[in-house]
Amino acid sequence: MHRERVSENVFWFQSEVYAQVTAGAITGPQWAVMIDTLALPEEALEMRTFIEEQVGVPVRYVINTHYHADHAWGNCFFPGATVISHSLARQLMQEKGEVSLENAKKGNPVYKQVKLVLPHMTFSEGVLSLRVGKKTLILTPTPGHSRDGISVLVEEDRVLFAGDAYMPLPYMVDGDPDEMAATIKHIGKMGLENIIQGHGDIILRGEIEEATRENLAYINSAKKAVRAAMKRRSPLEALAEIDIESCGKSRVTLGGLGVELHKRNVAYLYRTLSAEEPATE
Repeated sequence: MHRERVSENVFWFQSEVYAQVTAGAITGPQWAVMIDTLALPEEALEMRTFIEEQVGVPVRYVINTHYHADHAWGNCFFPGATVISHSLARQLMQEKGEVSLENAKKGNPVYKQVKLVLPHMTFSEGVLSLRVGKKTLILTPTPGHSRDGISVLVEEDRVLFAGDAYMPLPYMVDGDPDEMAATIKHIGKMGLENIIQGHGDIILRGEIEEATRENLAYINSAKKAVRAAMKRRSPLEALAEIDIESCGKSRVTLGGLGVELHKRNVAYLYRTLSAEEPATE
């Protein structure tokens, strides 16, 4: 697992095992806040060990940026911590989490020690603020990747933990492309020093404008290409021709995983855009 100090008392973690997924920690003199929990038990425990033994404080709060397993299944490895999320994240974990976890346990024994821990504190509108030592954390809804997405701004440092609302490749299969574009555009205008993406590397201040422009262009290009494919005589064959490069992203995005995520985006856009088409006889 990679670890980096982003600013004073603000840490970033990145999995070396699963999809470059990230998490964060903000530490104060008496306790710490985790932002997401990574995908595997060993990684969650490694983060906890670092905070408890090297920083020397317990984790009092865990914030889930959304309900997906690679960001929330590690909640159980921070016993005694209060878990915070959007109200929809709690609802979706309750509806989908147990079945998904049971299926994961059948396929991979590493998940046998995982127990689903639902958020204890939620919000649905406006913002939620939390003070950690000298840092103010502002939790704000940022939907698009999923309906329940939130981001966490470290206000004094202008560092944003964006969750999967901001990724090297926008991934919208569980969300909405228009909401995602609006969220990305908003994040790009926040005057940030760093964006901590839900997957991938940290985006520095000088890179934010270009990354935002590229992500918005990808969403627009993918939608345009799918609409064009829908008008072809063999739309499914045309969809297969929409590769990641033609939409402005590289095949090596997220260590090559971007190619598969792009295919899923195309299939999702085809389903949703087809449903919007007026019925014909």
